Amino acid sequence: MNMENPKTYSRRSFLKSSALTSGGLMLSFTWLSGFRPADKMAELNLPEQWNQVTGYIQITSDNMIKIFCPNPEFGQNVMTSLPMIVAEELDIDWKNVVVEMSTHDNVKFGSQFTGGSNSVRMYWKPLREAGAAARQMLCQAAADTWGVPLAEVTTKAGILSHSSGKSAKYGEMASKAATIAVPKGMKLKDPKDFAVVRNSKKNVEGEKIVTGKPLFGLDYRVDGMLIAMIQHPPAFGLKLKSFDASQTLKMPGIKDVFTLKLYEDGFQQGGFDTRTFNDLLVIVGNTTWEVMNARKKLKVEWEQAGDVKDTLTGRGGKREVIIPGRLESSSNQLEMMQERAKQPSTVLRKDGDPETAFKNASQIIERTYNAPFLAHNCLEPINFFAHVTDEEALLAGPLQAPGWTEPTLSKLLNLPADKIEIQMTRMGGGFGRRAYGQYLYEAALISKKAKAPIKLMYTREDDMTYGIYRPMYTATYRAALDANKKLIGFHVIGGGIPENPVHANRFPAGAIDNYLAEGWEIPSNITIGAFRAPRSNFNAAAEQSFLDEVAEAMGKDPIALRLELLNRAKDNPVGKNNDYDAKRYIGVLELLREKSGWGKPENSGRKRGVAAYFCHASYAGHVVDMVMRDGQPYVEQVFSAVDCGVVVNPDAAINMVQGAVVDGIGNSLYGALTHKDGAPEQTNFHNYRIIRHNEAPKKIEVHFVENDIDPTGLGEPPFPPVFGAVANALYKTTGKRYYNQPFAVDMTKS
Repeated sequence: MNMENPKTYSRRSFLKSSALTSGGLMLSFTWLSGFRPADKMAELNLPEQWNQVTGYIQITSDNMIKIFCPNPEFGQNVMTSLPMIVAEELDIDWKNVVVEMSTHDNVKFGSQFTGGSNSVRMYWKPLREAGAAARQMLCQAAADTWGVPLAEVTTKAGILSHSSGKSAKYGEMASKAATIAVPKGMKLKDPKDFAVVRNSKKNVEGEKIVTGKPLFGLDYRVDGMLIAMIQHPPAFGLKLKSFDASQTLKMPGIKDVFTLKLYEDGFQQGGFDTRTFNDLLVIVGNTTWEVMNARKKLKVEWEQAGDVKDTLTGRGGKREVIIPGRLESSSNQLEMMQERAKQPSTVLRKDGDPETAFKNASQIIERTYNAPFLAHNCLEPINFFAHVTDEEALLAGPLQAPGWTEPTLSKLLNLPADKIEIQMTRMGGGFGRRAYGQYLYEAALISKKAKAPIKLMYTREDDMTYGIYRPMYTATYRAALDANKKLIGFHVIGGGIPENPVHANRFPAGAIDNYLAEGWEIPSNITIGAFRAPRSNFNAAAEQSFLDEVAEAMGKDPIALRLELLNRAKDNPVGKNNDYDAKRYIGVLELLREKSGWGKPENSGRKRGVAAYFCHASYAGHVVDMVMRDGQPYVEQVFSAVDCGVVVNPDAAINMVQGAVVDGIGNSLYGALTHKDGAPEQTNFHNYRIIRHNEAPKKIEVHFVENDIDPTGLGEPPFPPVFGAVANALYKTTGKRYYNQPFAVDMTKS
């Protein structure tokens, strides 16, 4: 992408672009539903410079291969790993590959959603088939040219060969190959023959990142672009009453101040739509600095919003939700949760007769766990560029879910989808925050009103106080033991503001005869959303902490108890709706025990905690070694084990696990966002505590279970069990168990 002078083309030109040019092959393919032959040269009306054309492989005459990545990139390295999958089946030399980020095209590629640890899992087969089909077409072109049977043409690293001695680069056969119908039902490589996949490749954007090349939404600029900021209410539950912008408009560089509604009354929000504050008070000017200073001169009156009715569609069907108008405080929220937990809840799963098991128990262990709201705190604050006219719209910036966003944008702007172009920049962090596109809608509506290209900017304070948080959670776990210390009953009841955290069909469901899971929710006007491994990041902390206490009460080693339960689930499972594969779960725990030296005499002096968890189709576990220095806990070393199927890019996968570990340690020990009378009490990093460099582990050793299972998830699965491992290590280090996150704050209260 040329950030300084971006060129744009209509979707119609995108659809024509997958064809021959300059003797090269462009094979267009749909990543979700197959692929189609390229158009012919005569049908093309190509721009002089290619820019953001999605869904094709381009092979130049000098054997360079360009692969466009359709999925947004925010550090999980899909821009390297997804093209590697294509390159593997295409059988090319990776050093000849050029990768670029595509623009969004909902017509061809669906949602292009990066989230839920889905990217590699969803595209593994389609990308392999696309690469294999292109290779077959090149082989067919060579066979026809040389007059030899197709079966006698072989490939290696971008070279076509025949036993007669004839050979050609892919680029020499590309033009002819593009005229051949795309074959279907291709035989794919046996994993043992992989030459690109499973071999570490450097981040294709690494050099651009370290040399400061324009990649991110904050880098995006066009001539005549203005800067916009929004003044939002200081507290959830307030709305705009009146304002005086007379002094603001006198400030240098300020063009306009106006109000807008994000959604009109009765607007039906889509699956990833949300709104925190519907009335937008907007300041538009020449530069960020000028707009920031002018915003301080606004005189604004706020009033209570009262209850608001929202109409939602998608992810559960059409429904109306009443958003309460109260001004909430964290202390009151906790009290509300404690009271709500005493009332009847929704039964999510019930196996056997848990009531009788608890009635007859010789010992009952009961513990309650609490966790606060968490802010995403992406390094790059929220921003988006928009240039909207009556005829078309161009938007560019960091976004995880363009396919979910475009339908709502089309309704808001009253423009058909083929008149909207969304260019995806690299994201400076996502973690679920950028799956919600309200800031894109804001940018588009502001541009339309201002009749100019604008970039909407949030400050760090805007970002941290605007909502879309990890919910506030609580859960009570109970275990029933008989006279022989056998686990005969298990009960979890969890709730939250405004959603419950319970995954009822996950471990230890399926491993215990008498099992009960319940959930409840409390509505709130504090907007929440996906936060790296939604719900799981709390569940794993509570569940894995509790299992350690149960193991201690039973006189069992923590890993031994987990393996005992998992073997029961593997050999004689209870129920048929268990989400997890007990065998894979066992494999992770056994690998973790081996690599960490768990239970070995030489490690007896270590203060360590263990946890393992399943989510997003993968399995991960950690052993955390902790020390106390100056009265504070520090994680010195971490051993990690993961089963995510085939690991496409090992170095990148290790980096992702390491990042999850550091992120998990920081959030479990320090992360918290609290409210007083609806106002967030933390507004920037001076009072929202995150992990410091000197608090990160000195060593994180990552191991993967080796198998040939198709890739599952990796971005999220390693994150949740960190919380539980830290909690269990704290107990071994301090002799006291902690039940309230963040643990470092809970320690000061004991």
